[in-house]
Amino acid sequence: MKTFNYHSAKDSKEAKKLSSSNSAFLAGGMTTIPSMKLGLATYKDIIDIKNIKKLSGISVSGKSIKIGATTKHTEVANSKEIKKTIPSLSSLAEGIGDPQVRNRGTIGGSIANNDPAADYPSACLALNAVIHTNERKIEASKFFKGMFETALKKGELIETVEFQIPEKSSYQKYPNPASRYAIVGVYVAKHKSGVNVAITGAKPCVYNDKDLAKALVSSFSSNSISGMEVNSSNMNSDIHASAEFRASLVVTQAKKAVEAC
Repeated sequence: MKTFNYHSAKDSKEAKKLSSSNSAFLAGGMTTIPSMKLGLATYKDIIDIKNIKKLSGISVSGKSIKIGATTKHTEVANSKEIKKTIPSLSSLAEGIGDPQVRNRGTIGGSIANNDPAADYPSACLALNAVIHTNERKIEASKFFKGMFETALKKGELIETVEFQIPEKSSYQKYPNPASRYAIVGVYVAKHKSGVNVAITGAKPCVYNDKDLAKALVSSFSSNSISGMEVNSSNMNSDIHASAEFRASLVVTQAKKAVEAC
């Protein structure tokens, strides 16, 4: 690991001031630190944001839940408020990685990293999330741009993630047995305005399957999507699963999610 300058920011304003074209924000460090150790990433400045009080915590307000960016996975998993209002989100957090990852990793870090197989991005799309940064508000549908790519600008910091409370929802994933990352994960959420079927792990970036969603709007039943086929041409293919297998898993996990709602 190459040398770098370490900073601890007291608020978002200071964090932005310390940022540069060759810096990174650090909260849980579940991706940043291993990447630096392996020489996959180098930074001149590391800006620690975990002590910014404004960035942590969970609150329920009207029809939404707001979760601070540095809130840890285990806090989301064990939150009574989330278990009561969006139990599927609590269940998702409980299934991330292992206890060490859940006790260090943060929701903001996961979303900002946008790993193709991460769980939280699917929750953002399914639950019509709005990502609040130190500069603006970004709808989840416009936030995730591609593999490890988001709409965040340099120096822009996620402060809060606001999730819309659905009528019913469920997240089902086929996990990698070693990492617990999603080989395919499907988050189904039924809202008054419609249905979202967010898929992670299947393609280079999380996406909303409009065909499955359309079928479920007509009839919110696993039978309505039984027998549907998903095009595998743009699916990921690796040592863990072929593109064709991932395509079949999308429908299988979507059916499970609907049945679990």
